Amino acid sequence: MEKYKPPYTISEQMLNLVSAISEKAGKIESFRSFDSKPQLRRNNRIRSIHSSLKIEANSLSLDEVRDVIDGKAVIGQRTEIQEVKNAYEAYRHLSEMDPFSMDDLLKAHGIMEQYLKPDAGRFRLGNEGVFHGDTCIFMAPPPDLVPSLMTGLFDWMKMAEGKIHPLLMSAIFHYEFVFIHPFSDGNGRTARLWHTALLMQWNPLFAYIPLESQIERFQEDYYNAISRCHAAGNSNYFIEFMLEKINEILGEAMEQLQTADSGISLYVKRLLQVMEPQVPYTAYEIMNLLHLRSKETFRKNYLNPAMEIGAVAMTIPDKPNSRNQRYIRR
Repeated sequence: MEKYKPPYTISEQMLNLVSAISEKAGKIESFRSFDSKPQLRRNNRIRSIHSSLKIEANSLSLDEVRDVIDGKAVIGQRTEIQEVKNAYEAYRHLSEMDPFSMDDLLKAHGIMEQYLKPDAGRFRLGNEGVFHGDTCIFMAPPPDLVPSLMTGLFDWMKMAEGKIHPLLMSAIFHYEFVFIHPFSDGNGRTARLWHTALLMQWNPLFAYIPLESQIERFQEDYYNAISRCHAAGNSNYFIEFMLEKINEILGEAMEQLQTADSGISLYVKRLLQVMEPQVPYTAYEIMNLLHLRSKETFRKNYLNPAMEIGAVAMTIPDKPNSRNQRYIRR
């Protein structure tokens, strides 16, 4: 039987993005740049979990996800809270897993779906479709083909290791996995988890890069890329999409590290750690995240200094006292 090779064509745009990503990864100076910043590492991991689950319609906020991970009581649906606990465990054990092992993939899915699905860690036995909201993007292959398709995909990865750049391989795997749709539930979460696992093997800094948050920001484009690839019969659109998002999130990571090393006050650093980039917050919401009660303390020590250095901006700068005023971390 002829060995399976996923259909794709490497374009000049892909090669340019691989070069740009490699350059940025080199500037970050590998994962050791994050070693002295445990809070930054932790925040990024929480962002990864929150975003990956949010894509799958988990309604818990970033702060609620953080509270679940911290063992605090959270009012919410039991299944959504369990999804957070499971995802945290899966990401925590990711460095121990071999991204080229299908057994480890099944183990990861078992952790991701523990207490949620009776077939956690096992391939589906029924027909499934890939949906975005109520829209079916495509119907997945029949269940009897799943084991052989997954074996073929992992055999291809092992054969291609060292021959195709990991940035390309991880994106190809992600699309092929979503197309096969091997599980009854949790396919998107597991695909994004394993994409990270493959990137981590290339460069350990990806353990601290919240790629999932970038996918969540461009969720519509994510599903559009999958749909276009299905229509085209290859993964080219998806590869370019993922490379673009990796390039963008590495740029954000560089800004994070530069901010952390810039000598700004501990108050401002703390403020920036609790604010998601490009997410608008009211002053009251930020104070809650910081567990502050005094508006004077908040503005004097946190908000005003952050705005003075350009790290935080008003959404309505012409009307600083507007009741609709929000603040965005740049």
